[in-house]
Amino acid sequence: MRRSLTRFSRRAVTTFVAALMLCSAATAPVNAQAARASSATRGTLFIVGGGPQPPALVEEFVRLAGGAGHAKIIVFAMASEDGQASGEEKAADLRKLGADARNVWVTHEQANTDSIAHLLDGATGIWFGGGDQVLLIKALKDTKTDAAIHARYRAGAVVGGTSAGAAVMSAAMITGDERHPGGVRPVKDSASYMTIARDNLVIAEGFGLLPNAIVDQHFVRRKRSNRLVSEVLELPMHLGVGIDESTALIVAPNGRWRVMGESVAVIYDARHAAITAAGTTLGATGVVMHVLPAGSSFDPATGKAELPRR
Repeated sequence: MRRSLTRFSRRAVTTFVAALMLCSAATAPVNAQAARASSATRGTLFIVGGGPQPPALVEEFVRLAGGAGHAKIIVFAMASEDGQASGEEKAADLRKLGADARNVWVTHEQANTDSIAHLLDGATGIWFGGGDQVLLIKALKDTKTDAAIHARYRAGAVVGGTSAGAAVMSAAMITGDERHPGGVRPVKDSASYMTIARDNLVIAEGFGLLPNAIVDQHFVRRKRSNRLVSEVLELPMHLGVGIDESTALIVAPNGRWRVMGESVAVIYDARHAAITAAGTTLGATGVVMHVLPAGSSFDPATGKAELPRR
């Protein structure tokens, strides 16, 4: 295991995810329309799968944050070792589009101070840079700044991120580590995610902004279907989305998902699947897959996906 955050056991993370989902279910209305209506006090998630960001994606993020002259955006780039520089570059790009953008680089101790948390006062947008998602969680998770991020999201802010900044969105976060690379045929090179198997991937607690699904990134480009399928079958939400590079999954305040960008988002929905019992080889029947290009949409409340209308 690469990093200290991977000390969380799969059981602990699964319990955390289940608790979030139970809280959501306990307060959810009895139908999808009412559930969407009840989410009016929630912001937007703007989840990018890594790689180069087309100008249209950046422009849309600023628009969702209030647009030129109104958007106030805080950038957190601690996922990368050069995040002080790359975070400032991101903030500069956002300022060119008329946003008031600031790069904030902090340690966990600093993130737990009132002075840093108050930097988010009035923020209409929050951006998480790429790198190593574990480093970003280590810096912000369970701090006053973490609480402020969630408060701004509940107040209607747009929260976005790319690559590692996408992985942190879900309650159960893929770290990138494996316990048994290659399974019964261990790999001897750098090849990874070669199996669909139980208890292989190391999962940690993410920010839980998207509690009902697990997020993967660089998905098509880096051939990560095996690891996402494994987690969709194992984790209690049984719903996952793999977002490819230069592509965004946008989660609206009403809970609906839409796709924007140059590639696709792939959804695996096993909520109504038959899954093999614990202790046996991981398998399932009835898993639904959607491959959604730009302009497509998905409603998690109903499981219905729609391709773009031409």
